[in-house]
Amino acid sequence: ITGGTDGIGKAYAEELAKRGVNIILISRNKEKLEAVSRSISETYKVETDFIVADFSNGREPYPAIKEALKDREIGILVNNVGMFYPYPDYFTNLSEDMLWDMININIASANMMMHIVLPGMVEKKKGAIVNVSSASCCQPTPMLTIYGASKTYLDYFSRALHYEYASKGIFVQSLTPFVIATKMVACSSIASKRSFFFPSAEEYASHAVSTLGLSTRTTGYWKHAIKFTLGERLPEWIWAWFAMYFCRIVRKEALTCKVK
Repeated sequence: ITGGTDGIGKAYAEELAKRGVNIILISRNKEKLEAVSRSISETYKVETDFIVADFSNGREPYPAIKEALKDREIGILVNNVGMFYPYPDYFTNLSEDMLWDMININIASANMMMHIVLPGMVEKKKGAIVNVSSASCCQPTPMLTIYGASKTYLDYFSRALHYEYASKGIFVQSLTPFVIATKMVACSSIASKRSFFFPSAEEYASHAVSTLGLSTRTTGYWKHAIKFTLGERLPEWIWAWFAMYFCRIVRKEALTCKVK
């Protein structure tokens, strides 16, 4: 599981561990990795391990990851690591560093991780890959342009890859959740609080894990599925107008907090 020390990644790891699955966490913070790894191992009595890797460093982390995973049987790969905007913003306000990080973390990491583990799965004729996309791939989402585009890439990639490898016993799933109350959306006082449509990571993960092997493209959570179905049926200009309206409010709130 990439990005497995916080939010959805950590909750998903715990859900798999509950079902007796041994866990390997990959993230950049060694202290957090050690703590989460130990906690999962002690709580669920499964074997855990971790690999320290910073996915924002382009091609650099993958040789070490490949070496660490050599001779290991990987049954499930969860490409969860992701980067969000500090707050919704206009494309020209984003730094070059952020653009590169978004591409390296949200897109390149999933490609490279699959390239590392898929050959082993094909050899054994079984395996599952979960790519955590986002409901922002449902329709073009202004002010989250790069994020939405990166998650649309993951969604397309997952669906195409499933057709390519289903006959070889590999199940590829695209998860497209709406907002989940995690640190990733701390910029919004509305979205960062758990509510009817904004589940906690733990609540979301328990639903999402149960869809593995059943649905190749799902929000992973029935309340989000209602919104996704409605979202897909909206005329694009209505979705875009609402996104602009909501994102401007969140941006204004974030900038006001910054000033304080």
